[in-house]
Amino acid sequence: MGEVRRPFFLPGGGAPLPNHEEFPSRLFDLAGQDHPIMSAPSTTAATSITCGNCSAATGGAHFCPACGKIQPLPPGTDYFAFFGLQRKLALDLPELERRFHSLSWRLHPDNFMRASELERQLSLDRSSQLNDAYRTLRDPVARVEYMLGLAGMRKEGQKKQQAPPELLEEVFELNESLDRLREARESGENAAETAGLRGKLEAAQQKFESSLADADQELTQVSAQWDRALDSGTDDATKKKLMERMNSILNRRSYIRNLVESTQKVLAGT
Repeated sequence: MGEVRRPFFLPGGGAPLPNHEEFPSRLFDLAGQDHPIMSAPSTTAATSITCGNCSAATGGAHFCPACGKIQPLPPGTDYFAFFGLQRKLALDLPELERRFHSLSWRLHPDNFMRASELERQLSLDRSSQLNDAYRTLRDPVARVEYMLGLAGMRKEGQKKQQAPPELLEEVFELNESLDRLREARESGENAAETAGLRGKLEAAQQKFESSLADADQELTQVSAQWDRALDSGTDDATKKKLMERMNSILNRRSYIRNLVESTQKVLAGT
């Protein structure tokens, strides 16, 4: 996962379709929670939300369960809520995909060709939001980035690109080798010199790729700890420490990934 994702809330909340066989009957409204990241809310109905067409209670659903009209989403709903999911990091990906395809069909603009202008616009906006939400949640790293972004821990522009202490020596040597290889390529030095530098860079690349895999494994483990903490009702201080650990892992992972990409780019040019 490349760029840092800003915390994104949909223009409203979200809910599963009113078909009880497809999804849970209601989504939860996240607006107004004091600690929205510190708990995994259940899919409780927001009964005060009503349909603008027939005034029936919608509970924040995508569609009115009474008249079937598409609904504006209540404020404060995130990507998890869009799919009727608790804010956990271990997701059932086949189920997520099933919900995505079901919503894609129901929300497709072709189904609203004869609808009002408002309904057509809601369909267009919702389809775009659906794609963004699905792309984010189906990727485990992007999912953690997004969840931490909701907590204000992945703010765009913050300085996070610092070399992990345990890799400082390797990073220094890598940068030296990268500079020497660029210079050798530009000056047309002998093939033996270039080959030696390439071999050194390829070895460094393999080591950093291994470090990247280790970071991914560690992130998976801490993500599982986060989910267990939510299930067990662990105190907020412990949950905050878990978020800080995930944030630190993401920072380290991002730095290592950039090293791998820089090395690949230089090697590809020789």
